[in-house]
Amino acid sequence: MTDSALLCWCRAGFEPELAAELSERAALAGHPGYARTQRNSGYVEFIVEDAAALSRALPWSKLIFARQKLVRLADLPNLNPTDRITPMLAALDALGGSGLNVSMFGELWVEHPDSDDGKPLAGLARSFGNALRPALRKAGWLSKADDARRPRLHVAFLAGDHAVLAMSEPYDSAPWPLGIARLRMHPDAPSRSALKLEEALLTLLDDEERERRVRDNMQAADLGAAPGGWTWVLMRNGMKVTSVDNGPLKQALLDSGRVDHLRADGFTWQPKRTLDWMVCDMVESPARVAERMATWFRENWCRQAIFNLKLPMKKRWEETRICLEAFEHQAHRPMIVRARQLYHDREEITVFATPK
Repeated sequence: MTDSALLCWCRAGFEPELAAELSERAALAGHPGYARTQRNSGYVEFIVEDAAALSRALPWSKLIFARQKLVRLADLPNLNPTDRITPMLAALDALGGSGLNVSMFGELWVEHPDSDDGKPLAGLARSFGNALRPALRKAGWLSKADDARRPRLHVAFLAGDHAVLAMSEPYDSAPWPLGIARLRMHPDAPSRSALKLEEALLTLLDDEERERRVRDNMQAADLGAAPGGWTWVLMRNGMKVTSVDNGPLKQALLDSGRVDHLRADGFTWQPKRTLDWMVCDMVESPARVAERMATWFRENWCRQAIFNLKLPMKKRWEETRICLEAFEHQAHRPMIVRARQLYHDREEITVFATPK
């Protein structure tokens, strides 16, 4: 019998941070368990008495180091490469007594860890999905056409002979395979950092919020702007941007007529009136950045912000929790705060914040 567990994808190398986050959040939610993982594997399994209940208690949107959150249905090691489908169908048929109320899945995603060991499995995942879909439909486990209203079935290949069956709810999971929003670098973007802000707007805001919060002629500030990747994203979304940095910006930004470049220190500059947006990707200690971001909200200098916190090499979950708690406390007002380690982040997390 398979232990009940969550399976969460993450950035390779950040398994300890995700394990610590899940352990702490699960305990606080009244569902204590333990994490099982290996460094650089790209995933964490969290063993718990009732994974479905824990999943409901830990919304995906609240998790920081998890790219995707899945409820594990079955662990299938030692698969025969000549017939992987039969044991998967048998495992699904055995779910009747598991307490999960799933009669049919709306979609099938066949995945693999985003890690050095997992990437060679990409070809197997693609070809196996094409073989498994008709078998699932014939057995009545998969709808005839994709149905985003139903739970999603995931087959996660951890090795060629080892797969995990898991499920996710479309409303409580990342809408992309592996939880990765894959974006293309625009040839006009001043730097690759533009992808981080584009992903943040896509990931940390929902469709309704993007329509309401990201509009033409909004006033924004970009602290530590050079060479202008985040300024470029704001400008492309129709905003007028004050770019604050002692370093140079790409000339095309200045030629746009929508960007003012102020050669100043982003940690000391302040606007003359309340701005719609402030963004910040300065390389500085996370505690100092969090304190400065809190000042912006305490002084009512902006209505909403996206900023990065560069993490230390050790105790990264602890530092994340401490900085976010300090930010909310120092803002001196109730805040909506969402944070995630994005695909285009590295040793950092990205935070969206706005007053409640």
